[in-house]
Amino acid sequence: MSDITRIIQAVVEGHASPTEELLPVIYQDLRRIASQKLARESNDHTLQPTALVHEAYMRLVGTNSDTWENRAHFFGAAAEAMRRILIDHARKKKRLKRGGQAKKIELDQTAFIQSTDSDELLALDEALCELVLCQR
Repeated sequence: MSDITRIIQAVVEGHASPTEELLPVIYQDLRRIASQKLARESNDHTLQPTALVHEAYMRLVGTNSDTWENRAHFFGAAAEAMRRILIDHARKKKRLKRGGQAKKIELDQTAFIQSTDSDELLALDEALCELVLCQR
């Protein structure tokens, strides 16, 4: 039985603190998994492997610390947690990119219907043509 499996069993049984005993032993393995996950992401990704490890670990310890069966199960759960974090991050980024932070307002149709004087319209057209060097 590996040290990791022994510590996981102790954590599940309530004999060990996950933060004090488990994290130092598994940290490098979690960092390697995080680096592999982030290698598949775009270059402009804002999450770093360390942040991904810490977020995944907090999710694991906070929710499933009593259900891990062994080392493989723990690392599988860690990889799944990292995947979900990356998905949540991508959804948030897409939502913001597509105007998710903008306030929606109702527009009155009459705001678009305006009577324009023909002379003003012709003057505007002439000014735009001069600006872009139109040839008439």
